[in-house]
Amino acid sequence: MTSPSPAVLEHGTFRTRHPLEEWVTRAIPGGGLLLLATVLALLLANTPASDLYFTVRDAHLGLDLGPLSLDLSIGHWASDGLLAVFFFLAGLELKQEFVVGDLRSPSKALVPIAAAFGGVAVPALLYALVNLGGPSGSLGGWAIPAATDIAFAIAILALLGSSLPTALRTFLLTLAIVDDLIAITIIAVFYTSDLRLWFLAVALLPMAAFWWLTNRREAWFKKHYWTAWVLLLPLALLTWALFLNSGVHATIAGVVLAFLVPTRGISEYGRQHSLSHTLEHRLRPFSSAVAVPLFAFFSAGVAVGGVSGLLEAWQSTVALGIIVGLVIGKIIGIVGTAFVLTKFTGATLDPTLRWLDMIGMAAVAGIGFTVSLLVSELSFVSGDPMYDWAKVGVLTASTLAAVLGALILVPRNRLYARQQRDSGAGPDGLDRGRGWGDDG
Repeated sequence: MTSPSPAVLEHGTFRTRHPLEEWVTRAIPGGGLLLLATVLALLLANTPASDLYFTVRDAHLGLDLGPLSLDLSIGHWASDGLLAVFFFLAGLELKQEFVVGDLRSPSKALVPIAAAFGGVAVPALLYALVNLGGPSGSLGGWAIPAATDIAFAIAILALLGSSLPTALRTFLLTLAIVDDLIAITIIAVFYTSDLRLWFLAVALLPMAAFWWLTNRREAWFKKHYWTAWVLLLPLALLTWALFLNSGVHATIAGVVLAFLVPTRGISEYGRQHSLSHTLEHRLRPFSSAVAVPLFAFFSAGVAVGGVSGLLEAWQSTVALGIIVGLVIGKIIGIVGTAFVLTKFTGATLDPTLRWLDMIGMAAVAGIGFTVSLLVSELSFVSGDPMYDWAKVGVLTASTLAAVLGALILVPRNRLYARQQRDSGAGPDGLDRGRGWGDDG
């Protein structure tokens, strides 16, 4: 008797994306939209259109729903609201990696996890050292250079090196995911003020309903996509609003909800995905094309005041600490931790990696951007010169990190490409194949 085909046994859980959705979720176009939004914000903030830009950014929109206050400026709607979508996706990716991905194997993930902690600690320490004699309150920005921007870092790495070892991208992905987890923890612990616990207690109710629906009715949601919008979205919005009013940064709600979504491996046929993968597939285009670029647009607009304003910002200990932390501290923290771990313990790197590749990758990890800009807004008050200095520092450091990474990785990519042509091997050392920079 002929066994039924996989198509009969299973219902595919991914709808086909529109070509435009597929384009914006690719690493390079996604990073390109982020860059475009940043450049446009800087142009508007430093031209005669600056008054219009800042008026729109600071305009308030919202509702007063009794104990729930949702009166935020448009800029805060972008950082507290839209960025919650980005953190929800980061949470989904974190859980997937811990449950079915590389992070479930301690031996395999030990070096990049330890490197991530080193890549957070050393930049924070360098920033603190630079700001020991800085302006009053400047030490509050210690966490700004701790973050790595996944979208930009992966986009730059893909752009620079289609022939680099695939293990290098895997290392950066693992490192950036753990880095995100650390950044989320820092925001939750150190940037929570005026904590109102009863809002968090009430938030347990929609969170419990969200968990019950996603875990007990998983198959229904995967087959009937519209129900996620009708049932899950209102619960997510209510949870977000309660977190917003609790004193905990509202983006943390996205991470908490993501951890409640069930995650399982893809089936043997490669068709049936868990609800976690399905939601990520559905939300990724919105995050890449709308949420993160709009956050960048309203966050990166800094009136630098011409050349003299830039020089003043660059001479400040705040900007200098961020630049030193992201450009130098990330390399020392990541590579130094990996080196010590592999030399003095039984941990090992992938045999295809070389230390010069690691230095280039660590330089790219110095692109802080999204989370660094968010922490800048949490560290300093708008109108304080340090608020603008911090953002100038983040933008400058991210640019320098990308340039330094390019200077190291472009020649390495040419070397690997030449070796692959000579040997007939691909980036994984096994076959020619297409480079990982060509996939979505």
